[in-house]
Amino acid sequence: MEKEMNFFDLCVAIGRAIGRGCAACWRVFERMIRLTYRYWYIVVTLVVLAVAGALYYSRLDNRKFKMNAIALLNGPSIQQFDQAFAPLQSGQLLPDEAAIAPFVSDHKVSCFTTYRVIDCLNDEIPDYIDFKRKSYPMDTVKVQMQDRLCLQFVIKAKDMPLIPEIEQALLEWFNSDQAMQQSFAVYRKNLANEVAFNHNQALKLDSLTSDYYFNAPSAAKPMNYGANGVNFYGDRDIELFLDDIYEQHHHLQMKDYRMQLATAPVTFENHFSADPMPINSPKKMVVLFFLFGWIFGCVIAEMVDKRKAIMEWLKK
Repeated sequence: MEKEMNFFDLCVAIGRAIGRGCAACWRVFERMIRLTYRYWYIVVTLVVLAVAGALYYSRLDNRKFKMNAIALLNGPSIQQFDQAFAPLQSGQLLPDEAAIAPFVSDHKVSCFTTYRVIDCLNDEIPDYIDFKRKSYPMDTVKVQMQDRLCLQFVIKAKDMPLIPEIEQALLEWFNSDQAMQQSFAVYRKNLANEVAFNHNQALKLDSLTSDYYFNAPSAAKPMNYGANGVNFYGDRDIELFLDDIYEQHHHLQMKDYRMQLATAPVTFENHFSADPMPINSPKKMVVLFFLFGWIFGCVIAEMVDKRKAIMEWLKK
């Protein structure tokens, strides 16, 4: 009959497993040190070759950078953008006549991906990009913006002068999608109506303040402040809430800004900019290739050390 395991027994079993794993790792490391000392000429040779390969791979013209830009969706949904973006990620089903096709086929650009843009203050202004992908759609504090995405791809340093052409080719690819064009047409019409409405409301507020301040009788002109911060002009029962006026003008500015940007289904809020740290930086590559060369050298040294046993096993 099996004995039930309680929480303490489970912790003991996990601790013993971790201890056995650490002991095994230490034995492997100890064996690698001995092989390095015994067959140093093999290990050192492979380490030197690995470091030389790292320096060649991370040379100046071959360094790879991540390029980022914020894509503004003027009407299209995230799902529509993903459908148009899928051929770029896979590198397949991309028509040869597309302007971006030569850059993808010649491997000038690679590793296309997107990241969500987060709005923390709920003011329709992006706050940061979720590069770690820790946000989720139902979060009400770190809200995923539905009209912005961060577009990223990888390019070599020698191909940096092609960035303007690649940016224009990407815009042509996205804006040629028929579904996104239809969404853009509806969005543009609704946005124009909203802008016109906001302008009319702003003119009404301006005319209201101007009429009662400049055309009121002299006895009504003195301005008194109430306990709640509301301004009363004379003895008239008109309350002018400055916060509401400022909020209306701010909303008007935001819609005018979106109207100016909404020239196509997809536009870029900024040009593509490179991360300051390259993917294959010399320090990173030297460390990685050094470890790879040392491990591979120890494997070759182990095979040389056990060559007689290996030959006898092969002859069986």
